[in-house]
Amino acid sequence: MSEPISQTPAPRLRGRAALVTGGGTGIGRAAALAYARDGAKVVVAGRRIAEIETVAQEIINAGGEALAVSADVSNEDDVRRLIDTTVERYGRLDTAFNNAGILGNFAPIAEQTSADFDAVIATNLRGVWLSIKYEAEAFLKQGGGGSIVNTSSWLAKGALAGSSSYSARKGALDAMIRAVALEYGPQGIRINNINPGIIDTPMARSGWTEDSAFIPFVEHTPAKRAGQPDDVGDVAVWLSSDEARFVTGQNILVDGGYTIAGLR
Repeated sequence: MSEPISQTPAPRLRGRAALVTGGGTGIGRAAALAYARDGAKVVVAGRRIAEIETVAQEIINAGGEALAVSADVSNEDDVRRLIDTTVERYGRLDTAFNNAGILGNFAPIAEQTSADFDAVIATNLRGVWLSIKYEAEAFLKQGGGGSIVNTSSWLAKGALAGSSSYSARKGALDAMIRAVALEYGPQGIRINNINPGIIDTPMARSGWTEDSAFIPFVEHTPAKRAGQPDDVGDVAVWLSSDEARFVTGQNILVDGGYTIAGLR
């Protein structure tokens, strides 16, 4: 006789410890809340302590477990301390969503400075590299197993005028994870990127001063809307769950179809 189908699925991440960087606003906030809803104990990390404490308190108020930790991922000591704090608090690290990043100076390359380039690379590429390094070390100390998800961008595959530095970081990250997936797949460690399209976040809006700036993107998106932070956060949780157990080394577009080539 068949067992009855449960109408309320069990939380996929129950009892697991999740780390979310850049967790104070936008995609990071949405992901932190999504991890908590799916049963994870969440460390919310970021540079702006008031914002990450607010998110952690939201999780606690809803009956979850969370800890806010101030950290700058471009600083190696901060990254090491962040991972150590997570393990000390929850006994282990099971999944990490490396989402921290900056927009940088969107301008034609001749109008950018080397300092502009270095700032983007320091946080958006070196910071993710450092995070992956210390997360992988933690997984290995635990005997293997674990999932890493990183925020990349559709700009790794496309471009906007002024995106040279930002696109360079995202393209490099898309290449990086393929090597990491090969290196640690035998130890049960998976790593994937999410490549969001146009997502309505404070960082995206900081690049455009008018709401009308989103209209051309919406018109050229088959879904006919801008993405919302939850659209990305929910994919991060899925990639961290056992439902994605055979997915690694992938760059997954979450863009409503915006990057589909074609005359529209």
